[in-house]
Amino acid sequence: MTALPSPATAQDASRVARLRQWHRTHQLAFDTAVAAAVFVAILCGAVAGPHGPHGAHLPRFGVRELSPVTVVLAVLACGALVLRRRLPRTVLAATGALTIVELVAQSNAPRAPVAAAAVIALFTVASRTDRPTTWRIGVLTCLVLTAAAMFFGDRSWYAQENLAIFAWTGMAAAAGDAVRSRRAYVDAIRERAERAERTREEEARRRVAEERLRIARELHDVVAHHIALVNVQAGVASHVMDNRPDQAKQALAHVREASRSALEELRATVGLLRQPDDPTAPTEPAPGLGVLDQLIDGFVRAGLPVALDLPPAPQPALPASVDLTAYRVVQEALTNVRKHAGDGARATVRIIRTDGALTVTVQDDGRGAGADAAVAADGPGEGAVAGSVGGHGLIGMRERVQALRGTVVTGPRAAGGFQVRVTLPLGGARTGETT
Repeated sequence: MTALPSPATAQDASRVARLRQWHRTHQLAFDTAVAAAVFVAILCGAVAGPHGPHGAHLPRFGVRELSPVTVVLAVLACGALVLRRRLPRTVLAATGALTIVELVAQSNAPRAPVAAAAVIALFTVASRTDRPTTWRIGVLTCLVLTAAAMFFGDRSWYAQENLAIFAWTGMAAAAGDAVRSRRAYVDAIRERAERAERTREEEARRRVAEERLRIARELHDVVAHHIALVNVQAGVASHVMDNRPDQAKQALAHVREASRSALEELRATVGLLRQPDDPTAPTEPAPGLGVLDQLIDGFVRAGLPVALDLPPAPQPALPASVDLTAYRVVQEALTNVRKHAGDGARATVRIIRTDGALTVTVQDDGRGAGADAAVAADGPGEGAVAGSVGGHGLIGMRERVQALRGTVVTGPRAAGGFQVRVTLPLGGARTGETT
């Protein structure tokens, strides 16, 4: 179990966040404060001795005299530090030159630590440039200031003041490079997190688009099938209304049944879009080959003779996506046969199942005016059963099948009429997966 942060830790984190925000929005004020602190440190170093009484390690203040040269050089060097973010290399050159001037002017007297301003400037340059540049500028600054201290000083070359300049400039360059590396690492993590967030959003949008396309195909299949049946039965009722009222009533009853089935399937499809707190959507399963006889019976009542050839029972359950796609293929193909194959056409539905695939074949023997229109609309080899005028049925069928890595073959038969042959692999889907 992950421990919750204590109130004190949360307050500290909030305080640090506020300080960082203030630092980002008031950089000039922060640099001015740093320059003032360095100025105070330089003046303290100018009047303090390196050791206390009897060789004590604590420094003593007031043992040295504060010269006007030290004050002027300190003011100039620390004043330049205010611009260290805007002109880092210029500020480093200026503070380095002032440090050399201080070393030359105070060669015979105890020297003030004006080099502290150059150390801060070198740190700024190292934290705001790349590593090779940091190495070149850091080595050059370190060597030049150390050599000037050794050459113009009245003490031996290995005096602690000279070694201190060498050590402080080297540490400033290393610390600045470490800060730059840390900042680049944090920026890279932030950039990767933002890219991952964008990728998740794009993936979510892609899934929404795919779901919309799937629902659109469902709505097309449902509406096209049932509206075609309603149109046929309504035409029959209108034709026989005066002479054969009993048959007209039967046709109207078929219209009512087809429209009721369409409304139920539309309600079930639209129910997929409901939110979790919406009223409960219909829980009826999606149609499949188990109710194929009801689909065939509807076409038969509409005047299209259909022969059905199914695999012998019992058979293992099909994956839900394959079962629904096979049902929609038969529904769309028979709808187009009824619309385009002409009067007197007959259809055959044959379903063959093997260990690795399910093959659905829909054939017709018609050749009416509607078939010619379908051929003209869909192109050569795209027959009456392949798709309606405009090709939307065929496009939807191909999209469904290709989503399952299946194949669709459509075209005229040698004996007359047209056929649709769809092969759906059974290995790429799991039984019971959602559709």
